[in-house]
Amino acid sequence: MALLFWKRASAMYSVQSANASVGCQKTGFYSSCSSIMQGQLRLGFKEISIICCCTFKLSCSYPTTRLFSTSPFSLDKSLINSVSAPEKSPPSTTLFSSPPVKTSSEESEEGESDAYESGQSSKWWKPMCLYHTQGLCTYMDNPEHLEKFSHTYPALSVSPRTLKKARQQPFKYFLVLDLEGMVEILEFPIVMLNSETLEVVDRFHRFVKPAKMSEKKLGDYIKGKYGRWGLERVWHDTAIPFTETLKLFEAWLESHNIWDSKGSNKLKDAAFVTCGNWDVKTKIPQQCVTSGIPLPPYFMEWINLKDVYLNFYRRKASGMLAMLKGLDMRMLGTHHVGLDDAHNIARVLQRILSHGATAKITARRPQGNALGVQFLYKNRIR
Repeated sequence: MALLFWKRASAMYSVQSANASVGCQKTGFYSSCSSIMQGQLRLGFKEISIICCCTFKLSCSYPTTRLFSTSPFSLDKSLINSVSAPEKSPPSTTLFSSPPVKTSSEESEEGESDAYESGQSSKWWKPMCLYHTQGLCTYMDNPEHLEKFSHTYPALSVSPRTLKKARQQPFKYFLVLDLEGMVEILEFPIVMLNSETLEVVDRFHRFVKPAKMSEKKLGDYIKGKYGRWGLERVWHDTAIPFTETLKLFEAWLESHNIWDSKGSNKLKDAAFVTCGNWDVKTKIPQQCVTSGIPLPPYFMEWINLKDVYLNFYRRKASGMLAMLKGLDMRMLGTHHVGLDDAHNIARVLQRILSHGATAKITARRPQGNALGVQFLYKNRIR
């Protein structure tokens, strides 16, 4: 029987038969011991060190992310001195997705599919290739790579019965956006939802290279942001300037016929959805100034999901995690990895719309004033 050990302060504890699949974000150690089954680990501590001490081999093939807490695992190396590590694998370009574990309310009431790896067995799941999410994976014909890493996006499926209460929306498509990066934008992910079916239509994802930052400062910045999840390598390999990101994004918009560079330059039958006003109200204009470009006209209005949540349920939610908790939904993936957050915000949007909410524009820039903002909801999160 496998034993799990964790350390808090100077005390040591042990738990038998823990039902979990765990690993270390900081060092990259991942327990693939078959005696530890997948599930949800709820120990209640912020800092946990975990190691599988059964007779099976400890796998260090790739790092994991902590699935059910915002604090990373820290591995007590003194616990593994007796375990010989396998050969080092290539630097990871991936993050782990959460195995499907539904709550009773999700299974019985909503009928939502929480399988984060569509088409994967519920017993085994793989890390997502973050080259693939950006259309840059060159190992699609490599069996070993395909065996290790998933190239299938989270399904985020909804059952037909969840649409019974859904209303007609003012837009056909919602573009869920969740930027990462406080100094400059580091990640630009979009999850596109069809408002009629609540299904995911497509995704856009790129890592973004800051325009004005020294190499040393940039290295420290990326290490602090993505290093704990082992995502430095993929970021450095794939990050492109914000100006190039926007060009690719505009081509993506045109491919879906929701924007025309030769037309009014506004989105057609589509709207951005964000968790808060910061992404479109503040950060994108700041990044445009830093990158020396005008603010694109399609960033003139957006939907703050927190305001929609507040006005529909008549209760406040300070952010994504609060909305998930209020809706009795699990956090999937890793908080503050942009693509994972965008998926979770899309799940919240799906749930709210399935309950009968209408997602209207909550904020708009006055014509001719790129920096001014008019808030359209009287009752809103401030």
